[in-house]
Amino acid sequence: MKSAYNYLKKEISENATIIAAISGGADSMALLHLLLTLKETKAINIICAHVNHNIRKESATEAKMVEKYCKKNKIIFESMTIEEYQGNNFENEARTKRYVFFEQLVHKYNATYLMTAHHADDLIETILMRIVRGSTLKGYAGFEKETEKNNYKIIRPLINVTKDEILKYIEEFDVDYANDESNTSDDFTRNRYRKYVLPFLKKEDANVHEKFFKFSELLIESNRYIEEQSKKEIKKVFKDNVIYIEKFKKNDEVIQDRIINYIMQEKYKNDLTLITDVNKKVLVDLINSEKPNTYVYLPNDLKAIKAYDEITFEGELKKEERYKIKFNDCVKLPNGKKIEMISDNDEKSNFICRLNSKEITMPLYVRSKQDGDVMEVKGLSGRKKIKDIFINEKISIKERERWPVLIDDNDNILWLPGLKKSKYDKSKKENYDIIIKYY
Repeated sequence: MKSAYNYLKKEISENATIIAAISGGADSMALLHLLLTLKETKAINIICAHVNHNIRKESATEAKMVEKYCKKNKIIFESMTIEEYQGNNFENEARTKRYVFFEQLVHKYNATYLMTAHHADDLIETILMRIVRGSTLKGYAGFEKETEKNNYKIIRPLINVTKDEILKYIEEFDVDYANDESNTSDDFTRNRYRKYVLPFLKKEDANVHEKFFKFSELLIESNRYIEEQSKKEIKKVFKDNVIYIEKFKKNDEVIQDRIINYIMQEKYKNDLTLITDVNKKVLVDLINSEKPNTYVYLPNDLKAIKAYDEITFEGELKKEERYKIKFNDCVKLPNGKKIEMISDNDEKSNFICRLNSKEITMPLYVRSKQDGDVMEVKGLSGRKKIKDIFINEKISIKERERWPVLIDDNDNILWLPGLKKSKYDKSKKENYDIIIKYY
C-alpha cells in the first residue's frame, strides 16, 4: 500500500477534486482510507460515489455503513440505487449505469480524477478470463492504471497491490468494510478464477502479479503504437463513407483489422453490442471478393455495397423509398437527373427514346427497378433481365437501386434511360408521337 500512497502523493495535484467509487468492500474502503491519509498532507477534495446495485438484501445496510463512514470523516457522500435491470447481462448493464453516475458526479463537482479500487488480483483475473474467452490486443491487457478522458482522468491506484496486502492494511488501521458473500460463490466465473487459479499462480511465484502488470503494460504500449499507425492509414483508406479497396489491401493484416474495427465502431457507435467477429469477416470477405459488383447485409439493415474498387455503406432501400412516378412532361428523379418530354431531337443515343402512343398503354410511369424485371431489347430476339443489363454496363449496385425504368400502364418496360432501348423505341424514319430525353 505504501507504493500506492507514494504514487498518489506524486500524481495528485493540490486542491484536486476526486470522485472515489466506493462499494463498501475491503478494496474500496482501503482506497478511501488511503485518500483520507493523503488529505492530511495535501489539500484535496474527496467525493464518495456509492452505487447500490439492489441485488442483495445487505445492499441497503452497506450503503448506510459507507455513508456513516463518510459523515464521520467529513467526506461528501453521493449515492444512487439501480431500481431495475432491462437486459440479461447484469454485469455489463450495472457497469454502464455505474459509470454514467460517476461521470455525472465528475461534471457536477468539476473533478479532476475518478478513482476505482481495482487491484492486482483483479488485473490477473481479468487478463486470464479474456484470454480464455477471446478478445482484442487491448482487451487482453485487462485495464490500465491511468485512462485519459476528455476532461478528467480515471486512476486505479491499487493496480499493483494484491488482495492480501489490502486485507492487511484494512486490519492494521481497523477500517470497517462489508463482506459480500457472493464473491465466494462458484456460480460466477471470476470467483472460480479467484478461488482456484490465482492460488496456484501465487504458489508458483509470490510476485506473479508484477509479471501480469508488466505483461499488461507491454500489450498497452503495443496496442497504442498500432493504433497510431492505424489512424494514419484509416484517413487514406476510409473517407466520406467509402472504403478504397486497393489502398486497404496495401496494409498489413494487423492494420487491416484495426481499420475494420474503426469502420464498424463508426457505423454502430450507438450500439456496439451488435458487432461480432462474423460481421467483420463478412465485410473482409466482401473486400476480397473477386466479384466487381456485389453487396452484403450487416446488422440494423446496413448494406455494404462493392462497386469495383470501392465499398460504400447505406441503409437498405425500404419499400417506401422505392418510387413510381406518373410521367407527364418532366420528372425529377431520385438519382438527381431528369426525364423530360421534348418536341424534337436528332440524337440516336440511349439518352433519347421515341415512342408511338398507339402501340403502348398510356399513361407512362417512371419507377425504380424491381426483382425479376425483364425487357425486350431493341435489335435482340427474346427478353433480357434488367439485372444482366446493369452487370454488362458495369452499373454499381448502389446506382441500380435508383436507376429509372420507363414503363407503360401494363408495366411493359419501354426504356432503360441511358443504357438500353426496348423494341418499342422508334427510329426517325418510323411513326412516333412521343420524344423523351434523359439528362
